[in-house]
Amino acid sequence: MSRVPGWLGRVGAGISKVGERLDERRAEAERDGDDPAPRRSPTPPEEVDGTSGDQVPAPPAYAPAVTARPEPVAAVPWGLRVAAEAGWRLLVLAGAVWILMKVISSVQLVVFAFVAALLITALLQPTVARLRRHGVPRGLATALTAILGFVIMGLVGWFVVWQVQENIDTLSDQVQDGIDELRKWLLNSPFHVTEDQINDIAKQLRDAIGANTNAITTAGLEGVTVIVEAMTGILLAMFSTLFLLYDGKRIWEWTLKLVPAQARPGIAGAGPRAWRTLTAYVRGTVIVALIDAIFIGLGIFFLGVPMAVPLAVFIFLFAFIPLVGAVVSGALAVVVALVTQGVFTAVMVLVVVLAVQQIEGHILQPFILGRAVRVHPLAVVLAVATGSMVSGIGGAVVAVPLVAVTNTVVGYLRSWSQEASLRHSPSPHGATATPVAPVSPPSDTPTN
Repeated sequence: MSRVPGWLGRVGAGISKVGERLDERRAEAERDGDDPAPRRSPTPPEEVDGTSGDQVPAPPAYAPAVTARPEPVAAVPWGLRVAAEAGWRLLVLAGAVWILMKVISSVQLVVFAFVAALLITALLQPTVARLRRHGVPRGLATALTAILGFVIMGLVGWFVVWQVQENIDTLSDQVQDGIDELRKWLLNSPFHVTEDQINDIAKQLRDAIGANTNAITTAGLEGVTVIVEAMTGILLAMFSTLFLLYDGKRIWEWTLKLVPAQARPGIAGAGPRAWRTLTAYVRGTVIVALIDAIFIGLGIFFLGVPMAVPLAVFIFLFAFIPLVGAVVSGALAVVVALVTQGVFTAVMVLVVVLAVQQIEGHILQPFILGRAVRVHPLAVVLAVATGSMVSGIGGAVVAVPLVAVTNTVVGYLRSWSQEASLRHSPSPHGATATPVAPVSPPSDTPTN
């Protein structure tokens, strides 16, 4: 058996000593863990110097002070921030309105037909309700009212056309005589108008008409298209009126289902009030227009102005355009009287028109319309001007009832929201409740 070298024995003895030391340190560590007061670790050098490892040392006293930069939102003035917030919301709203107007203009015929049906329904619906109260079935009441209303409108249109055809020859002769009288008056007037100047004006008018012959022909062809569109719109308005008269309540209930649930109670309350406003406007306007047409028509009839009845019908129709319609129809009557009967008759017609319109504006409209459609005259003028620029005569007719209905709806929704906020607000208590606390009425009998 070979002997083990001495150095290998010494290495083994050293490893044994290292193992014993490790066992001793492990035992000491276990005893330190069981000790309730562990020993503190030595203080790091950063704390000895007065600084921590995760903090930057303070700058020296001689260093210049640096002002901290504020947040970007805080740097913008409050008024500018409010203007910016309102500005982008207005831009979004204007874009939505512009898109809505584009959509409406693309289906303008359908929109105007439905609006006309709403106006006619507002005029005829009280008759249906009255027949229903007398026990007439809904379908029969709707049919009788619609047929009677459409027949009356058709007879009025036929009567106007018939009167124009009957008096067109006489009117043309009177217009020619009036032009001759105007020519003589210009020749003898202090304006020193010569015969050659009048002939030059007439020649320029003839040349202008001859140069625009193609445009006139195109306008005539477009007139055929306008007539077809008008007939289509009339048929749509008739069918829409029938359905609105017969099934208007169900149509309104179906429309409410399209409104969000949170806004449905307010819209449900604003709808009937808007309909009452529209009904009051249409009925009041019809009565006022009828009175204007009768009295102005009688005035121009007794003054000997030709086509008094067609002019009265035009006055009735133009009365549906507030303010502007009365001016246009009155000016038309004055011009016809000037051309056919002379200056004195035209002045008398102007007096009649102004007198009737003053009575209408200060007595009839406040008494008949009342507070149901109270709209400021400036709002009426701006609405009529905007409607006429957007959609012509149809827009001018629709503008004022739209403003009146919008005014009613906005006013009701504002009051409804205030009542809802008060209803859901906490009841007053403590010192706050003192001014609004109910006070019991005084009693003559003393209490014990």
